[in-house]
Amino acid sequence: MKIAVLGAGAMGSVIGGLLAKGGNDVTLIDVWAEAVAAINRDGLKIQNKTGDLAIQKVRAVTSPSQLGGPVDLLLVGVKCYHTADAVRGAASLIGPNTTVMSLQNGWGNGPRIAEIVGQDKVVLGVCYYSATVLGPGHVLHAGTGKTFIGEMDGRVSERIKAVAAVFNRAGIEVLPSEQVLKEIWSKLALNAATLPTSAAIQLTADRLCDTQAMQDLMRELLKEVVAVANAQGIPLEFNERWEAISGLLKKLAPNTKGSMLQDVEKQRRTEIDVINGAIVEAGRRLGIATPLNQALLWLIQAMEEKFPRQGNR
Repeated sequence: MKIAVLGAGAMGSVIGGLLAKGGNDVTLIDVWAEAVAAINRDGLKIQNKTGDLAIQKVRAVTSPSQLGGPVDLLLVGVKCYHTADAVRGAASLIGPNTTVMSLQNGWGNGPRIAEIVGQDKVVLGVCYYSATVLGPGHVLHAGTGKTFIGEMDGRVSERIKAVAAVFNRAGIEVLPSEQVLKEIWSKLALNAATLPTSAAIQLTADRLCDTQAMQDLMRELLKEVVAVANAQGIPLEFNERWEAISGLLKKLAPNTKGSMLQDVEKQRRTEIDVINGAIVEAGRRLGIATPLNQALLWLIQAMEEKFPRQGNR
């Protein structure tokens, strides 16, 4: 399969590297020229949580125009606030038979992409991998989990099965789902509870369960997410989600940094708007109080206001 990965950050690089290792024709696209140069010169360096390093040969470019035509699969991995511009800029890669898939954090990316390319081209998904950028062309693959994908209308179509087969052959466990919306909100619950809490006190994700106070905060954030999801007919269950979240945190490699903590450390804009912001917006619309998600939203936004101009909201 001819695949382009739009946004070669931590997750895009890990998934793109594994797909390339699985025999696919993969190109990573990123505006970070230093990383692109390093990948083309030295290969993509993927380090696992035990410290072992693998180097994967994969092509990298700074612009979609360098690919020269449509691809079979365009995997969107950019930050939420770059989604619309990035997808429009990749128009030359989207042909009549191209599938555009989002594995991005938060809620709202899929509908945003569908407005540009049409719902018939969009596949939604959620991935439970964990990764951190260590340097240009060098990423830490800190955790592995399942990936769920499905059509926006809930069907498990033939193309969903075909994409899943490609990923599974590359060693990425992908499950077609008729409840992809539930899967996305399950991941949203994880992110809403863990990303802003980690970023706010600059504590790595593997340490979030160290204190009872932080566990209590994450549990209360999760209760608000579950209430908002259930009110929309999305069947999240608090105990199941908490066991999954706390279990995942305890299995992470030491010093694993979530995407929001990485953003804060680099003083760049976070994805708080489509994570806790999505919970607050839905709660407001449904008449459900979400005071803790609102507080974390304000706190991270206040931090962003102190970043240099390029990181401002």
